[in-house]
Amino acid sequence: MKTKRTYAVFGLGRYGTAVARELVENGMEIIAVDIDQKIVNDAAAYLPVCKCADVTDAEVISRLGIESIDTVIVCMASNLEASVMAVTLCKEAGVKTVIAKCANEMHQKILLRVGADQVIFPENESGIRLARNLLSSGLIDMISLSKDVSMFEIDVKDKWIGKNLIELNLRKKYGLNIVAIKKNGKVNVNIDPEQVLDAETTLIAIANTVKIGKLK
Repeated sequence: MKTKRTYAVFGLGRYGTAVARELVENGMEIIAVDIDQKIVNDAAAYLPVCKCADVTDAEVISRLGIESIDTVIVCMASNLEASVMAVTLCKEAGVKTVIAKCANEMHQKILLRVGADQVIFPENESGIRLARNLLSSGLIDMISLSKDVSMFEIDVKDKWIGKNLIELNLRKKYGLNIVAIKKNGKVNVNIDPEQVLDAETTLIAIANTVKIGKLK
């Protein structure tokens, strides 16, 4: 049984490299791919699985085994046609989650239309931030407050439903400091620790970044 989520990063520019390195440094299994052999040769020093390939080719996608990857991050914003092809081929291969970097709002609309599950603007979200968001299941968004501490939103997990914060004791178990609760679009900072949590609730927390990656 597969225990770790697997990732593929297409395009090893500055953004793609930042995503890939952060995932690798946190022990994730990734395949990094770029069409430029020199870039691949350089990246091989810090990325264990690094391939030179054209990800707009259906046969290449098949040879790389992309159908078995949980999440693919397409980081080729400067080439819309290549991004569209890569996203389309990944979704056709059965990849559950495909995230694409885009250059502008028009490109965002096109990539979403061809099947991207999430489209990001690199000027608004760093590669490291995206990788850290991916590392924690249920994490909605994360903002670094310092090198070691982050604030983030997280969905209430199934095993937390029907319990309150006192029962869950998230600070002791996960090092999470809950600072607010969001429900129906409203944020409440006056937290009632006896409030029973449900699936519609989102928690806003502050924690050590390392511990966020270990949240299960």
